[in-house]
Amino acid sequence: MAKNRILVPFPMYQSLKTVSRTTSSLALAMALALALSACSSLLPSPPPPASIAPQWLAPLPHQGSVGGLSLWWQQQGDPLLVSLIEAAQRQSPTVAKAAMRIEEARANQALANSALLPNLNAQIGSTRGVSQVGIPVATSTQLGVLSSWELDVVGANSAVSKASVAQVEGSQAQWHEARVSVAAEVANVYFSLFGCRQMQALAQGDAQSHQETARLIAINAKAGFVAESIAALARANAADSNSRWTQQTGQCEILTKSLVVLTAMPEAELKARLQKSFEQPKKALPFAVPSVPAQTITQRPDVYSAERDLVVAAAQVASAKAQRLPRLSLNGSIGALRVGTGGVEQDESTWSFGPLTLSLPLFDGSRRVAAVTASESAYQSAIVGYQFKVRNAVREVEEALVNLNSSQARETDSQVASQGYGQSLAATQARFNQGMASVVELEDARRNAYAAHSALLALQMQRNLAWVALYRAVGGGFEPQQSNVN
Repeated sequence: MAKNRILVPFPMYQSLKTVSRTTSSLALAMALALALSACSSLLPSPPPPASIAPQWLAPLPHQGSVGGLSLWWQQQGDPLLVSLIEAAQRQSPTVAKAAMRIEEARANQALANSALLPNLNAQIGSTRGVSQVGIPVATSTQLGVLSSWELDVVGANSAVSKASVAQVEGSQAQWHEARVSVAAEVANVYFSLFGCRQMQALAQGDAQSHQETARLIAINAKAGFVAESIAALARANAADSNSRWTQQTGQCEILTKSLVVLTAMPEAELKARLQKSFEQPKKALPFAVPSVPAQTITQRPDVYSAERDLVVAAAQVASAKAQRLPRLSLNGSIGALRVGTGGVEQDESTWSFGPLTLSLPLFDGSRRVAAVTASESAYQSAIVGYQFKVRNAVREVEEALVNLNSSQARETDSQVASQGYGQSLAATQARFNQGMASVVELEDARRNAYAAHSALLALQMQRNLAWVALYRAVGGGFEPQQSNVN
């Protein structure tokens, strides 16, 4: 075991169980002997455990409560955000496809379970006619039941049945992952739009201030109190700030249209609801993250789904190997036949039990061998995919923690800078109004104040986005034991 690492075993790998039955048939005894000798080797070797660090390297958030992430959006106290997420999840083609995959997996589960049971078919028929010259017209009625059953002596069908259960659970986890992804995408756009609107208002105020300054300087220049070059500089600064305002407005419009596409909500209605909702500040509530990475990783739906993929791949190996072993099948029939002719009815019912058939694969041009090799390769590929999912999950959580910690650590300094540059701008504006400061000094103070305030707004938006990224990275409240989707 590597130093300072935790080995996380794959929890869903199960050994194959078989049940032998006593019978007097020599063929059955031969089949059982051959099958049981190979039964223990049908499933491939268990996958090696995934190695992850025993604790997070990035600092954990120290606020909020553990658990309840599935209701995290409702805890924000923002009804519009919850409404937008629910609308997007209803309209998302990704979520819809994931739901259809659940139905497909359930159908495959029913097919896999049916292989463990006998196959029964009923037949009914009636005929009337003359079969030979001189014999009266005869009426015959036949009712029969036919059965066939491939005995699962090596447990291959049982392994496939278990794999079908894992396939259903994996598809349900993918459905949860799709919903979490859609919720995170909507929240990202929503918080980004709120930050964009704040920057738009800041840019608008800055542009209006520049325009007013340019207007006053133009009046003074016309009266000959200031040079024309100063007026030209003021006009250039006003045009530049107005361009920033226009650009920021365009970015907000693009984000709004993104929400329209995600939620299928009419744009006019969405804008009206956003206008009212954005009157209140938007700050994502914190939550606590389990300190043990292994505990966090098990709550990731993509990792959970990858585990189930391993079960399916292992069962496919067992199924391919079983095709190279003897197969035992049992048939039977019950037939009720009544023949009526000349007012006399005869009962000619029959029944049969068998044959008990033993099939021995002899030669197929290495087709079965190739199938085993292919399934084993797919199983190894599934192992690699699972281990990558675990490493990637750790990376995403670490990155989200780093971004969150960075935004929180910089917020205090950013607030101080914004407040200081704002005070400097106010003082410089007062001096400029009294003729004690130049246009260059005023514009320099404006640029500093605008940049500092913009950085603060961007940092606050980044903080919200970092919480959303962390919410998604830790699984969005997914609980494997409650993963069933009706």
